Amino acid sequence: MDQKINIKSYSVKELQGALQELGEPAYRADQVHRWLFNERMENFDSMTNLGSKLRRLLSSRFFIPSCSIQKEEHELTPEESPGTSKLLVSLHDGECIETVHIPAGDRNTVCVSSQVGCPLRCTFCGTGYMGFTRNLNAAEIVEQAYLVNDRLAGQSPAASLSNLVFMGMGEPLLNLSNVLEAIRTLTHQDYRFSLSQRRITISTVGLISQIDSIAHSGLKTKLAVSLHAAEQEKRSTLLPVAKEHTLDNLNRALERYVAQTNEPVTLVYMLIEGINDTAGDAKNLVRFSRGFLCKINLIDYNTIVNIGFKPVKAQKRDNFVQILVDAGLHVTVRKSYGASINAACGQLALTEKKTAPSGRI
Repeated sequence: MDQKINIKSYSVKELQGALQELGEPAYRADQVHRWLFNERMENFDSMTNLGSKLRRLLSSRFFIPSCSIQKEEHELTPEESPGTSKLLVSLHDGECIETVHIPAGDRNTVCVSSQVGCPLRCTFCGTGYMGFTRNLNAAEIVEQAYLVNDRLAGQSPAASLSNLVFMGMGEPLLNLSNVLEAIRTLTHQDYRFSLSQRRITISTVGLISQIDSIAHSGLKTKLAVSLHAAEQEKRSTLLPVAKEHTLDNLNRALERYVAQTNEPVTLVYMLIEGINDTAGDAKNLVRFSRGFLCKINLIDYNTIVNIGFKPVKAQKRDNFVQILVDAGLHVTVRKSYGASINAACGQLALTEKKTAPSGRI
């Protein structure tokens, strides 16, 4: 007998095709999708609006896996209340990624991963040193949010996720089709768990054609670009992918994005001592930011074992900020969450081995 197929690996469109091959109408795909992601059903026998013959056929050809939390680490706030949490999540085939929950006031944000590892090898990022294993399917992205939301509900019935950011392991725009499919599920208005697209942020190092695709997708999500340097040679040293996706081309892509969406772009700039922290670097950032609507998020470098970068001193950071403010830019110095448990920006990097798979592959 052929191996069973992970039914959650299918997009809605692919599910329609699979069911039509079984002689079923296309609308059955929406019914199955609802059972999988709204009811979160783990077996086909319970999908009661499907005929018994179809349920048996599905059971013979497909299996329904689920992601699970293998390990948790928690950061305590000064008040010794729970702060940022880092979760080791086992995927459908037993590969693992890290997911981060960030509570802040009345906001609960989940930082989801889109790839196991990352192929881009940015020099300041722990994930890049892992190498790349594979893309996540859309369901594995969605289930990270479900797992965190379940944890919150277990702590307080009124608690729930309010925001989602694609800032975990991997480059989301290298897995764009699954990211978009996940967003459609996460924002499905008729499902029990449903976020507003405006509460979702997609982060990228600046992949030109994919940014254009998002601009024309009709999404109302936010876009964040990891810039980290506004001079071509320096940025290419920090982010090797910038050799292909140059600053000039990125600048034009962001101009097109803003013109198409009428939404600002967030430029994320990690200050690293002696690398990108001079007055000249700040002036380069000012020049790059002119011409399109944007906000600047400055973040401190988060120390990573065996990577020799250091965060800047407070006075130097303040001087950098002042140059940007004097130029009329909207600047936020973003607090890093989870640094003590290696859950902050750039720190996600697995040390655990692959776990047992959650279903047959």
